Order: sequence, then C-alpha cells, then structure tokens
Amino acid sequence: MIYLKQNAVIYNNDIRAMLQAFFDNEKIVDRQEGTRLSLTVAYTMDTDVETQVGSGGYVVYTLEDGDGYHKSSTVTVDFLNKQLARNPLKAALYRLLSEYTGKELPWGSMTGVRPTKIATGMLEQGETEEQIHKVYTDVYLAQGQKADICIEVAKREQEIFKDFTYEEEYCLYVGIPFCPTRCLYCSFTSYPIAAYQDRTEDYLQALYRELEFVAGSEAYRNKKLSAVYIGGGTPSALTAGQLAALITRIKKSFDMRYVKEFCVECGRPDSITEDKLQTLRSLGVERISINPQTMSDETLKLIGRAHTVAQTVEAFALAREVGFTNINMDMILGLPGEDIKNVQHTLLEISRLMPDSLTVHSLAIKRAANLNIEMERYHSLIKGSTNEMLMAADECARQLGMNPYYLYRQKNIPGKLENIGYAVPGKECIYNILIMEEKMDILAVGAGASSKFVFRSENRIERVENVKNVDDYIRRVDEMIERKRRMFV
Repeated sequence: MIYLKQNAVIYNNDIRAMLQAFFDNEKIVDRQEGTRLSLTVAYTMDTDVETQVGSGGYVVYTLEDGDGYHKSSTVTVDFLNKQLARNPLKAALYRLLSEYTGKELPWGSMTGVRPTKIATGMLEQGETEEQIHKVYTDVYLAQGQKADICIEVAKREQEIFKDFTYEEEYCLYVGIPFCPTRCLYCSFTSYPIAAYQDRTEDYLQALYRELEFVAGSEAYRNKKLSAVYIGGGTPSALTAGQLAALITRIKKSFDMRYVKEFCVECGRPDSITEDKLQTLRSLGVERISINPQTMSDETLKLIGRAHTVAQTVEAFALAREVGFTNINMDMILGLPGEDIKNVQHTLLEISRLMPDSLTVHSLAIKRAANLNIEMERYHSLIKGSTNEMLMAADECARQLGMNPYYLYRQKNIPGKLENIGYAVPGKECIYNILIMEEKMDILAVGAGASSKFVFRSENRIERVENVKNVDDYIRRVDEMIERKRRMFV
C-alpha cells in the first residue's frame, strides 16, 4: 500500500493516476499503517483563487519508504490556470517516481484516455508536426514513438472525416448481450446464450421497441445515419434467423442512404456458421470482426474462450469464401501466462490470415471481470502488456500494409499503455473512431448500451445509460425509451 498525504486535493486525480501508473494494483490509502511507501504533497499558494490576486505558488513532493529513502521535489506553478499548472505538476512527480523506481513510462506523465486529442487540436490550429512532437516529448515526457503515432492517427482521422458534418449526422449502436461463454477478462454486459435461449426473443422484441422509438424520433428525422454497429456480447450468438430479423428491422426503420459502414461483431469463432455469414452478407453487412485474442489453445482454455485456434482459422476462411472483404481481428496483449514470445506467435498466425484490420488491446483488469474477482488465483500468471509487445504488433500491422487509425488508453491497463487499431487504407472502422473522439451523437439501444449526445457548441457531452441486466431491460424498456425521450426534446 502507498500512503498519500495532501494538504489540498486540487490535483488528487492526477497524482493518484501517476502513482498507479508506476505501482500497478497497489492500493493508495490515507493512513500510514501497513504502507511501504509514502508521498506527501504540500501546496503553498500565493494566489487567492477567489479574488484572482497573487502570482501563483509552489508544490513540494516528498517521497519516503521504510528503507530510509527520502527525496523531495519542488515545482513552481500558476494556480490561476489550473489546466496549465497540471502539466508541470505531473512532470515533476513523474521524474521523482521515475528516479525512485528506475522506470520510464512510454507515455511519460500523460494520464488521459485520449492522447491523440492533443495532436488533433494542434493540427486544427495549424501547428506543425515538429511543434506537436515537441509538446509530447518536452511537456509530457512521452517517448518519441508515442508522439509520432499520435500525429499519424490524428492526420488519418482528419482525412477520414474531412467531408463529415458532425451536427447533421449520427451513429447507431445495437447491443446484443449474449455470448457462448463469458471470458475471464470480460466486463461487458454479457450472458451465456444457452442459459438465456428462452428469453432471447423477448429481448429482441424489447430491442425492436427501442429501435422504433429512435427511428421515429423527430429530433433525428432530418439527420443522416452514418454508421451502424451491432456489438455485444457476441451478436453472432443469435441464430441466422434472428440476425436476419434484426438487420431487416434496422434497414426498414432507418434511412440507410447515407450509411458509410455497417459492422457486426462476430467475435467468437465458435459462434460463426456459414448460414449466419451468408445472412449478414446478403443483407449488406460490410465489416465483421473475428477475434482470436490469442493463437494459443492453452491460453484460450485458461481465459474461458471455449474455442480453438483451428476454429478461428476455419471461421476466417469461411468468411472470406462467403465474400467478406473487410474483416477485423482483435488480439489482447498481456493475457495470463503470456509473454512476448506468445504475442509474436499470435501475430505470426494472424499475419498468415491477412485480415483487413487489426485491433490491439492491452489487457485491462476491470472491477467487474472475473479476472479481477479471482485475482488471487491468477495473480502469478499476469505480467501485463509491455511496450515491447505493442512494438511487435505495430511492426506486424505495418508489414500487412496497415496504418494506425485510432488509439485510446484505459485506466485499468497496467503501465497505462494503449489500445490501438490498425487498418489497410479504406478499411478503417468509422464507428471505432467516433466512439472515442466523441464528435457526433451515438444513439445506443439494448441492455448495457450507452448513448452519447454531443453539444459541440457548448463543448458538452451528455450520456444516457440503459440498464445492464437482460431481464431488467425487457421489463423496463419503456423506461429506457423515456430516458432518451428527455434528451430528444
């Protein structure tokens, strides 16, 4: 445990995030008993924030451990501008913790989930790539490669969205919360399809009601639907007939003339059959995702995937035979028991299949996942993702002719590394970018779905959440509709 003592909590979240970046899975507490390390944060303010009188102040960090280590660091800041003060404060703490641990973090002092936002904003303001690069490396102390990839992603996003009018367009997300089995690391809304077969039709009927409300909304009647994404869960856990009914309902209810992509997650190879793929293809679905996560049968068994590497290869080949020319594959770095050699093996097997895009996730250990709940059982197996693994994935993707097109971070990833999507030019997932960059409204239906309403002129985002439990959703779908109705006014 780490003892954190502060005489003010102005930058509490930033300080805690930096500590967690260096000390994964350690509790940060406000009492000293039983702790091995302590950080004292003392603010001295010459500025009265209320009256705006004064020039600023300074912060003293003091780091101590039980072995006699004692080191202090002082940084002068301008408290009148909280945002500008944040960066030197974080940089000073980063240097102190880096010296103590002997570690350098690839992202330096950056703690946000959207590191490409900086490059995007600076490009929009006409700043040069050299200027942007310098901000990442000098202000945030990030590695040059991270700066380069943020600039690359930001430029690709600008190219993809150059003809978009965000205020006049929106996306539709449809959640199917069923899977063949629940994976060890999963924290999404997901229920085993075998146990819920008698309620699947009831769920779909409730889903249709919510879809019809959204489709008939006056607020979106004059807006263009840009992308449709059916996710989960594993949508392909449904039968071919259920998939056909769902997609047909969407196409009849919504104006599809402006839709630029229609994606369906077929994430689990053990849920894929030829008739399902034929159904999706015949109804105009262009992009699907077949997700191995790893190409190790041993790891697949450990994480509860309940399918084999051979099934992944067979499902991918079948999708190509049916005619899909835009297939994504997901993989997870840092799975229990896996190291760089396992990652390199997975990348080699994926490269032989030649998917059109590759989404690389760093393992996030989330509170609701069984992996976290049963941490004592798996702790010795979890080494986490490493930057070496990410570099191996980057090299593989580029050899396949792919470029990075979206990137984000999660607070539950050890080392605060990134998730990143690569794609062959023209095969990028528009929805993936929009869900992260929050540039336009995303109307989400189904259990666990989260809608985002973007008020660009006010620099404000409102979220409307649906209940996660399937039975609650079926019973309370009118309430879910009413939650959206209040936003549509």
